[in-house]
Amino acid sequence: MSTEIAPSAPAAPAGPGKPDTRRRLGRRGQRDEVGLLSGLGHIALLVWAVLVVAPLLWTILASFKSNTEIFLGSPFALPDVFNFDSYARAWSEANVGRYFLNSVLVVSLSTAGTMLFGSMAAYVLARYPFPGNRAIYYLFVSGLAFPVFLALVPLFLVVNNLGLLNTYTGLILVYIAYSLPFTVFFLAAFFKTLPQSVAEAAMIDGASHTRLFFRIMMPMARPGLVSIAIFNIIGQWNQYLLPVALMQGEGADQKWVLTQGIASISTSAGYEADWAALFAALTLSILPMIVVYAIFQRQIQSGLTSGAVK
Repeated sequence: MSTEIAPSAPAAPAGPGKPDTRRRLGRRGQRDEVGLLSGLGHIALLVWAVLVVAPLLWTILASFKSNTEIFLGSPFALPDVFNFDSYARAWSEANVGRYFLNSVLVVSLSTAGTMLFGSMAAYVLARYPFPGNRAIYYLFVSGLAFPVFLALVPLFLVVNNLGLLNTYTGLILVYIAYSLPFTVFFLAAFFKTLPQSVAEAAMIDGASHTRLFFRIMMPMARPGLVSIAIFNIIGQWNQYLLPVALMQGEGADQKWVLTQGIASISTSAGYEADWAALFAALTLSILPMIVVYAIFQRQIQSGLTSGAVK
């Protein structure tokens, strides 16, 4: 008796579309996850923008209102009349004009000194190896670890012993020293990204180290210089503790910077405070920094990203 064995059916080939389907599903899941995170990020940025913009908007609107409108009206309602008298009172009667000019003088000179000394120190530390290079660099960077208020007492004693207390010179020198650590830290990393071949070609052509720095390297580092200059301007413009500690003595109120003047306006008037003039003074102190950042926004972004791109 013969038994025929039927040939077994061939195994079904693996569907060629299954791996592709899994990949498509995986990519779709990744896109959904990225989309969810992007949406949450946009919501967080929107909340942050509202928290930042709302007080600024309220301050600007309040500068055009009377005391009655500020306290009894709607917070974000437009004033009945856009009255600029509060700005005139703040500029002349509250001496905000003098404080504003004092701040411009101090910040301009201190920023120029910070950029000059900071860029030279950062360039040497970044491009010239020598014994003690890293030690000096870390000494600069260690300045970032100490808050300003920890150094107020010894700083006051040092400036007083030098005879620079209650002088623009003393305040400017302290501003420069206060801003150097971050400036050196930022620019040293930026100078390292500049091509060495350009420096070598300039040296072969007979350029001195000084000419190489000022004529070649400085223009090439312009995005980084602009970025750190704006950060220094904003930081020094908003500084309050250092002027309060160092601008003391007879006639100090004539040399106050804007932050000191606004603090004095807000605390000296008591219950008869001219709130509209106070908010006008705050607006005058805020708007210059907003304008500076708006003008140099592209340069700041370019300086912050060019080091990473290179």
